[in-house]
Amino acid sequence: MTQPFGRSWIAIGLDAWLLGAEASTVIALRSARLAVGGAAAWVEAERMVSEKSAAHFALGMALVSGSMGTSAEGIARGTVRHYRRRVRANRRRLARD
Repeated sequence: MTQPFGRSWIAIGLDAWLLGAEASTVIALRSARLAVGGAAAWVEAERMVSEKSAAHFALGMALVSGSMGTSAEGIARGTVRHYRRRVRANRRRLARD
């Protein structure tokens, strides 16, 4: 059962806001690593591009296969969840290194 329109979209909006906040942290951590230069910067730059390509491709496959559902709400929720998982993993990895 789905929630009333307003509450579910507010929750999706909050999750999207949290995705943006976490992505900002990843951008700062990556920028610091790239600014230092050297081999680690090249590895991070290559990793960043390949991860983005893989994430976009995986999202496209999920959308085409219908695994996120067919409602706008389900697709929006699934899309935010898809990217939050990847951004969170990058934040943890970059903060640890």
